[in-house]
Amino acid sequence: MKKPSTHDQEEREFGEEVDSLWRIVFSPLVWVFHFLACYIVTAIICAKMPAGDTLAGLRWFILGITLTSLVGIAAIGWRSWKQWGFVDDGVKVQDLPTEEHRHEFLAHASFLLSIVSFIGVCYVAVPAIFLDSCR
Repeated sequence: MKKPSTHDQEEREFGEEVDSLWRIVFSPLVWVFHFLACYIVTAIICAKMPAGDTLAGLRWFILGITLTSLVGIAAIGWRSWKQWGFVDDGVKVQDLPTEEHRHEFLAHASFLLSIVSFIGVCYVAVPAIFLDSCR
């Protein structure tokens, strides 16, 4: 069996770090796009809506985009939780300059950002519950 070369191992490690960095920014980006979509679509619909129309379609749109965003954030959070490996090794602190601790730290940060983004998406969607009219 051929032993992997140092160059192959370095490329694999770099690829894992790039994936971890993307996971850190993905959940907040989903939150930002959800926020923008909800508020921009609401503004457009309210600007063009005649007085007296209902906002049922807007509520369904916000519900759909909210559920889609929450599923995406939860998936990233789950992958980050698994990469963090807290349950596997029980290590709570990643303070050593090793590859394993670096990957666990990035996963931990991504997991925490997923939690914050999940809560943020929920708060952005709350006004749709109480929205009766645009005026």
